[in-house]
Amino acid sequence: MSDETGATAGAGGETGAGTAGGTGGTGDAGRRVRVVLVDDHRMFRTGVQAEIGRTDVTGVEVVGEAADVDQAVTVITATRPEVVLLDVHLPGGGGVEVLRRCAGLMASAEDPVRFLALSVSDAAEDVIGVIRGGARGYVTKTITGTDLVDSIFRVQEGDAVFSPRLAGFVLDAFASTDAPPVDEDLDRLTQREREVLRLIARGYAYKEVAKQLYISVKTVESHVSAVLRKLQLSNRHELTRWATARRLV
Repeated sequence: MSDETGATAGAGGETGAGTAGGTGGTGDAGRRVRVVLVDDHRMFRTGVQAEIGRTDVTGVEVVGEAADVDQAVTVITATRPEVVLLDVHLPGGGGVEVLRRCAGLMASAEDPVRFLALSVSDAAEDVIGVIRGGARGYVTKTITGTDLVDSIFRVQEGDAVFSPRLAGFVLDAFASTDAPPVDEDLDRLTQREREVLRLIARGYAYKEVAKQLYISVKTVESHVSAVLRKLQLSNRHELTRWATARRLV
C-alpha cells in the first residue's frame, strides 16, 4: 500500500504493530538520536515508529516521516535529523535522488545528516547506488528492532553499517573495477510498479496480480502501462524478457 499522504515533521508516539524482533534499549542512558523515516509504505513506517520510536526506551526520537522524494527533502531540510532511515525505491527518483538533493546536508562540518538505507532489496545495483550516493550503511527490512536501534546509533557516530550478508559483498564490489552500475531504467519505476513488473514477468494474469497486491485490475493495467512507457517496451512479452535479463523474476 503506497502512501499518498503528505510528509510529516515532528512525528512521535507509539502507533501500530512493531516489526519483527524485540526493541532493545540503547545500552547507554542518556543517548539520543533524532531520526526521519522515509518509506512509501505507511504501514511499514507505522511499524518502525512503534518498534524504535519509544524514546525513553530506545533513545530514538522520530522527528519526521516522508513517502516520496520531494517530501523527504522537505522534511529532512526542515528537521535536520542526525540519521535518516531511507528506503531505496521511492516515487520521484528513488533513494539515490534524495541523497543527491541532500548532499549539502551530508557534507555539513558541524551537524551532518547521515543516511542509513533500510530496504527489502539486497540487489547489487541498489546497494552500490545508495552507498555511492553517500549513505553510511545498508540494512534489510528483516533486521530486528534491537539491531536497527544499534545501527542507527552507529551511523550517528560515523560508522559504516551493513547487514551481515551484505558487508563482504560491498567490500568486494568497491574493490572491483567492474562494480555493478546503477540501473537507471529500473530506478524510474516506483516500488509498486516493480512489484507489478515482477508478477507480470512471472506469468501472472492481471486478475492474479490484483489479488496478490490487493489492488483492482484497473490499477494493475495502469501500472503495466506506466512500466511499458517508462521502459519503452511494447508488450508484456518484451517486459518479461527485460525483467529476466536483469534477474528480477
